[in-house]
Amino acid sequence: MRYVLAVLLGVLCSVSPAAAQVSIGIGLPSVSIGISLPVFPELVVVPNYPVYYAPRGDVNLFFYDGLYWAYQGDQWYSSSWYNGPWGLVGPEYVPAFILRVPVRYYRQPPVAWVGWRSEAPPRWGERWGQDWEQRRSGWDRWDRGARLAPAPLPVYQRQYAGDRYPRVEQQRVLEREKYSYQPQDSVVRQYRQQRDAQQPQRIAPAPAPPPTAPALGGRATPRERLQSPPPAIQSEQPRSPSPAVRRDQPTPPAPVVQREQPKPPAQRPQPPRGQEKTEREPDQDKGQDQDRGPGREKGQGRNR
Repeated sequence: MRYVLAVLLGVLCSVSPAAAQVSIGIGLPSVSIGISLPVFPELVVVPNYPVYYAPRGDVNLFFYDGLYWAYQGDQWYSSSWYNGPWGLVGPEYVPAFILRVPVRYYRQPPVAWVGWRSEAPPRWGERWGQDWEQRRSGWDRWDRGARLAPAPLPVYQRQYAGDRYPRVEQQRVLEREKYSYQPQDSVVRQYRQQRDAQQPQRIAPAPAPPPTAPALGGRATPRERLQSPPPAIQSEQPRSPSPAVRRDQPTPPAPVVQREQPKPPAQRPQPPRGQEKTEREPDQDKGQDQDRGPGREKGQGRNR
């Protein structure tokens, strides 16, 4: 009894993660399945199919309708980039043209496929049971004469290899910018809609704050002082000595330029006080003689 319970518990543990992923159709990219390609893979069109396959390497890798499809560990996975991350795909949601690819284009087929026709698709009914065949009836029938063009390859991914391989958020941004293909398969469209609905949206940068009051010539409010970043601390650089100028001290007046005053003219030396009268007497006598006129003698005018 204990053995039976242990077996049932192991089966439930192994099936529950897959069942959780299958319930939503195609799981969002979140897991690694052991595929690690050093560079963008070489992809070749399968003749008469709108599907590419990777002829080199030991991976069952395909490209259809804008997505990579990998058959690894007896499960299907999908991704928009060649090295994942990958999302688990339930058997009911694998596109029909992926299921129709012949066995010969699987580079690492399971051991259970030994003896199957290489030109025919795998026997998925034997793998997934009768219920699956009833749900997906007609998956192996189509107009083989119709030539369906494959989706363009995302060749922009060639420049992202090794250390430059982007993260999931970067992958989606690059895909929107560089790969404008719109899927045609209804299953792929549903997967893209589901993935885009759950991806984080890009946040627009916040607008620059208005200039604070000090920039306009006023004083900053307490709220503005709290919001403004602290001033950057700069190392003090040696400066050349210069006289300090303080605004609170008056500016010294400009030096007054004194013009040279003209020298006074040289004065004649004054005679001594006792000699002034003696020197003037001859002049006075001379003036008196001139007043007398010619022919006049001294004393004539007085006695007339």
